[in-house]
Amino acid sequence: MKFVSDSTMSLSRDQKLNLFSTDRKGLERLVSDLGWSNYRARQILRWIYHRRIQDLDLMTDLSKSFRKQLGEIAEARLPQIIGKEISTDGTTKWLTRVANGNSVEMVLIPDSGRYTLCVSSQIGCMLDCSFCSTGKQGFNGNLEASEIIGQVYLAEQELSKEGKSITNVVLMGMGEPLLNFDSVVLATNMMMDDLGFGLSKRRITVSTAGYVPGIYKLAETTDVSLAISLHAPNDALRDVLVPINRKYPIAELLKACRHYLKQVSDKRALTIEYTMLRGVNDKLEQAVELSEILKDLRCKINLIPFNPFPGSGYERSEEKTIRKFQDFLVGRGYATLKRTTRGEDISAACGQLIGAVDDRTNRQERYLSGLKSSELQQLNLP
Repeated sequence: MKFVSDSTMSLSRDQKLNLFSTDRKGLERLVSDLGWSNYRARQILRWIYHRRIQDLDLMTDLSKSFRKQLGEIAEARLPQIIGKEISTDGTTKWLTRVANGNSVEMVLIPDSGRYTLCVSSQIGCMLDCSFCSTGKQGFNGNLEASEIIGQVYLAEQELSKEGKSITNVVLMGMGEPLLNFDSVVLATNMMMDDLGFGLSKRRITVSTAGYVPGIYKLAETTDVSLAISLHAPNDALRDVLVPINRKYPIAELLKACRHYLKQVSDKRALTIEYTMLRGVNDKLEQAVELSEILKDLRCKINLIPFNPFPGSGYERSEEKTIRKFQDFLVGRGYATLKRTTRGEDISAACGQLIGAVDDRTNRQERYLSGLKSSELQQLNLP
């Protein structure tokens, strides 16, 4: 069975449609195809997202005949939390079981009343950015929309026990979101929907390493916040740090970014992510280059201290170097922040997420075989 709305849901013959893998429009169409009024879809969403009920039999304002008919083809299925770690700084990391026995990680970062959830979009990552531990795990496949929104749902369940709620979601975990476009957009639709989590578009951020066609497509589809993992001010260096740059160089990437801003708003700004690597991209002349290429682009810049992992070959820039880099950019008129490293003691910081990936690429095997025994012992493998 295949059902299409703003999203696509594919089912095998022995698998029921997962209600977490559709958005409001998709569910309304499904209900209509079954011969019922659209408002039944809204009732279902309230039960699932507002009352936290996944069992159709408990949705008592739906008729028994409708529940029976829907239950024959659909159910609400969540991924499963199989591990949890809490950092000394309050950051929480969960390991979540997804398709085919693989696992991905999600991270909740508390900060002065804000609760930001970093979610994964792929099992591993198709890209292989040289400073990112996730890329070394290889790649197994895309997450279903249910497995993306399910991360938000599960984290919200945990927070609600303390009377708290998620305030921000960033798709900056495992994977390249724009290479799993349909599932990511569908999941963000439900994050923003009043019958879902009701988050503002400004509080949902999709981060990309620079998949240019996806940026153009995103501009025609949604208006969530966009972050660009830039990490270098010129193509020669970015080709090494972020290999997708060899296909979509900086000029093409920034052209797509300007198009995105033109489409979504004349007031919104992008976030430029720049990981600070000692002696690699943290020189003052590189700050000058960065300020030049970002001219006329509405953006803020996040400077991210590198988070080390075994065998990376990189070191974190010194604090004084980061401050000097930041001060120069601020002097050029850029809103520039140094991101506080959170969850490093549980390998939950930016670029450290690894999950448990049944790698299809042999990249993980090559990475592990290249490590020394002392480096292998440092890995926080599930």
